[in-house]
Amino acid sequence: MASAPAAETINGFVNPPTDAETLTLYQPATPSAIEVNDHIVNHPLAVHLRKRPGMTESRPHLKIPPAMRPHNLTGGTLLGEGKIEVPPLTFQDTKAELPELVQFSYVGPALCGHPGIIHGGLLATMLDEGLASACFPALPNKVGVTASLKIDYRVPCPADSYVVLKAQTTRVEGRKAWVKGWIELLGEDDGEGTKLVEAEALFIEPRSAKTMARVYSTQ
Repeated sequence: MASAPAAETINGFVNPPTDAETLTLYQPATPSAIEVNDHIVNHPLAVHLRKRPGMTESRPHLKIPPAMRPHNLTGGTLLGEGKIEVPPLTFQDTKAELPELVQFSYVGPALCGHPGIIHGGLLATMLDEGLASACFPALPNKVGVTASLKIDYRVPCPADSYVVLKAQTTRVEGRKAWVKGWIELLGEDDGEGTKLVEAEALFIEPRSAKTMARVYSTQ
């Protein structure tokens, strides 16, 4: 019985849920989570992306095996009431030569640095993961590590906000991929919102990539 959690974790990495299956795995349990989830799922921009050819919709954090989520920063520690209220909803063009990604999140008042302002380190973490996820499908073994990340903060991000992360792979050379992106406030329609922070990054696939676990598998 003691080995059951380990076996479930291994199976979760070997046989992760599909993108479509992750959309059914999350069920909001509180009134605030229900409200946040409904706003994100039914937002005009999400509706527009859902209809766009080539886009896949998923909740990548739900590909992490449940036993591992408490040990994952954005997939467990930072998720929950008053924080990242619901698992981020992601749209991605994984088959493109230069893949792109759009990710919706809600950031709550428990994630502040200065009172009422979301901690800049959280935004950096979101960009690091989001830009990485954008380019992984273009790498030979679909995984990489951050080699460099340059961030420019434009406008403070208020707490209790819906935000959208947009990332675009700009160049791929073998095991290297360059990506640019930003986080903006989610507007009322499918247009652009106020840009909060911008970033450029380089990701490199390790030579041992074939043996690495795929935490956010793009299968």
